[in-house]
Amino acid sequence: MLACSEESFVLQFAIQKFKIKIYRTVIMPVVLYGCETWLLRLGEEYRLRVSENRVLRKYLNLRGDKVAGEWRRLHNEELNDLYCSPNVMRVINLRRIRWAGHVACMGEMRGVYRVLVGKPEGRRPLGRPKLRWEDNIKVDLQGVGWVGAWTGSSWLRIGTGGGLL
Repeated sequence: MLACSEESFVLQFAIQKFKIKIYRTVIMPVVLYGCETWLLRLGEEYRLRVSENRVLRKYLNLRGDKVAGEWRRLHNEELNDLYCSPNVMRVINLRRIRWAGHVACMGEMRGVYRVLVGKPEGRRPLGRPKLRWEDNIKVDLQGVGWVGAWTGSSWLRIGTGGGLL
């Protein structure tokens, strides 16, 4: 038989586990809808990470260490350790890479593939070049340690004979 304080701890842990499951199955899919095609700049990435941490803090109602008697806001690293799932930017990067693989394997008759490998006509406006989806894919591949090259129409591995993935 559990003591009263132990029962409340078990109940609180079960509620917290249930809230995490709801966060993963309801909130994250809504936030990440269509993220495979987003063009994210650093400011937008920062805002996504901040909003994720804010939702986790509010949703899980974590306030610090009860044993040490500290009632403070948890640092982001501590929050990530408790949540123990990849953060929103990691999920977006992996989904973008997966979608790029699908697009690279599509046939030439598919519209998405033609948009990826096509060259637009006309002149670009003056100023800094616009960020392209393909540029984000290259950065994502470097972030996961990919040693190959993304050519837009195929995945090439450097150092393995240039075979297609």
